[in-house]
Amino acid sequence: MIIAQLSDFHARPHGNPAYGIVETNPAIERAVDEILKLEPRPDCVLVTGDLSDCGLPEEYGIVRAALRRLPMPIYVIPGNHDRRDTFAAELRPDHPYLPQAGFLHYVIDDFPVRLIGLDTVVAGEDGGEICAVREAWLAEQLAQGQGKPTVIFMHHPPFPVGVDGMDIMPCKVSSGFAELIARHPEIERVLCGHYHRPIQLRFAGTIGYVVPGTAHQVALDLRPGTENRFVMEPPALALHVWKPGLGMVSHLQPIGDYGPRRDFVLDPAYPGKPQTVPAQ
Repeated sequence: MIIAQLSDFHARPHGNPAYGIVETNPAIERAVDEILKLEPRPDCVLVTGDLSDCGLPEEYGIVRAALRRLPMPIYVIPGNHDRRDTFAAELRPDHPYLPQAGFLHYVIDDFPVRLIGLDTVVAGEDGGEICAVREAWLAEQLAQGQGKPTVIFMHHPPFPVGVDGMDIMPCKVSSGFAELIARHPEIERVLCGHYHRPIQLRFAGTIGYVVPGTAHQVALDLRPGTENRFVMEPPALALHVWKPGLGMVSHLQPIGDYGPRRDFVLDPAYPGKPQTVPAQ
């Protein structure tokens, strides 16, 4: 099974770039183009939040039109830039698995890997939360999984990443959340967005994975006390490949045109070419 992961579209009304600079809408189209070029194509696509920049209906219309170009199932979850009610109302016609009310959690059990989407949004805040109600819901879904390989996907990473500018916008979790995850070794990944950077770490017996954004990234700054700034580093998507007996392997695929694929062809006189030494 191949799972593609996109995140942080930050769609804007046409003619209104994000932060007055970043043309996010063409970046969404380029991300879709990248998925359409893949062979084999992914079995499904996860979009881990911030589909819109301001939660406007027009922004979701732009996202809806772009995602309709993809032939495989797509599963979306909101982020802090989204507005939960507008997100659901605008996207539910194309994504009927979204709940009719409350948190936008759901479970997809149509593939070899079980997919659990978890809504971490706290209205009006940059950070997120997995409150007692949300944690209880997740615990119930995990208990029903019968050990089937599982991916949990959400917007806010439920773990610190050691970057001050990012960790000031945490996903608040209870002291027992990591214990809940650790009790379920079938969890192959906890997939997130929000930080606009490629980040991986060990978390509660599994792997926490943060995918870059499709447009702008957050500049890496490991100095204490620094604030986030954005930078136009290359966007990327993730491909999470699950195989029986192997488990899950995650790949990062840059989005864009970086030239043709070339064969490794070396001239016999190439200095780095291994030389055959006659046996003595």
